[in-house]
Amino acid sequence: MSSLARCPWAAADGPRPDPLMTAYHDDEWGRPTSEDVELFERLVLESFQAGLSWSTILRKRAAFRTAFREFDPALVAAFDDQDRARLMADPGIVRNRTKIEATIGNAGGYLAIGSEFGGFDAYLRTIIPDAGQPVPPDTLAGQIPASTPASVALSKDLQARGLRFVGPTITYAFMQSVGLVDDHLPGCFRYRG
Repeated sequence: MSSLARCPWAAADGPRPDPLMTAYHDDEWGRPTSEDVELFERLVLESFQAGLSWSTILRKRAAFRTAFREFDPALVAAFDDQDRARLMADPGIVRNRTKIEATIGNAGGYLAIGSEFGGFDAYLRTIIPDAGQPVPPDTLAGQIPASTPASVALSKDLQARGLRFVGPTITYAFMQSVGLVDDHLPGCFRYRG
């Protein structure tokens, strides 16, 4: 596994290799998905990641899946005060009340968007029609942006629809995660340039 060239953040043979980051890079990050539950999971996890490292979220991912009922948005939207207390007491997840409340509220907004557009993926394609374009072949690691005009547009639209913890940086990380942009660097075995 370490013999493959990867984006620097996921290098298996770097000074501090993280097998979860490497596996995430190799198997998920940047791969297009249109599955509603998977899209919701990635949006939630990116929101929880704000202010933390992605490796922290990956280490807690199994607990997040259990706590948030496998990220079924209909189940999460129906969470009540007992569920909120359960989540705040769960040491396996990030116990941030504001992020938990946002996730429960966002589930309802996510469902409404899916209903309006025939799925969340269809909605995303209205805002990011040219999804999945690779970075130019001369791109360096430090040149990957934290946000783009598309992530700003997505963030503004999601916020206008009542979703929270979906700022431009979070939405850009989400876009990278689900393959709406392809930021694998030249030299990475996953680069499609």
